[in-house]
Amino acid sequence: MNKKMRCLVLIPLLLIASGGFGMWVLTSKWLEDGLKPEADGSNQYAIVLGAKVKKDNVPSLSLQYRLEAALAYANEFPHVRFILSGGQGPDEFVEEAIVMKAVLMENGITEDRLIVEDQSTSTYENLLYAQELLPDDVTSVTIITSDYHLQRAKMIATGLDLNADVVAARTPIVVEEKLRIRERAALLKTFISGK
Repeated sequence: MNKKMRCLVLIPLLLIASGGFGMWVLTSKWLEDGLKPEADGSNQYAIVLGAKVKKDNVPSLSLQYRLEAALAYANEFPHVRFILSGGQGPDEFVEEAIVMKAVLMENGITEDRLIVEDQSTSTYENLLYAQELLPDDVTSVTIITSDYHLQRAKMIATGLDLNADVVAARTPIVVEEKLRIRERAALLKTFISGK
């Protein structure tokens, strides 16, 4: 292969590789930025984002960890009310928010602190439909979801004119790498589309 041909092949490859590396660095920073600001009880409302419900209405590990984070936060800040946001997926037998409410009540959180949003099927809908349940004067909320998911949720909240602080739930180790890779693509999509 002559020098000119080599350049015609190498330059596009280098551009693709450097673009990919740049996107990896950018999304890594976004994932890290998602963990701040940490919630301190200053918001009256917290939105807990749903995740898969398994057979027999058992929370998936992701949802269980989100509920554990919400429970700890609820116990620390008893004045905060929670919007439990999650509808019914095609492979679920009940709305995620219904299961979330049951788990939190079983663990001592009173029903008057829990607001159910059971129609959403995406992160964008979680926040949009939850916003509709907020009093008109509320413009700042706490978002509770998996650590890898926080930045995208904050980006969507910003697009809905909501300020947000966060509570990070841990991510199940068994699926962490897969979810973080998928989330990078979702972050880019949200950055471009706002959803």
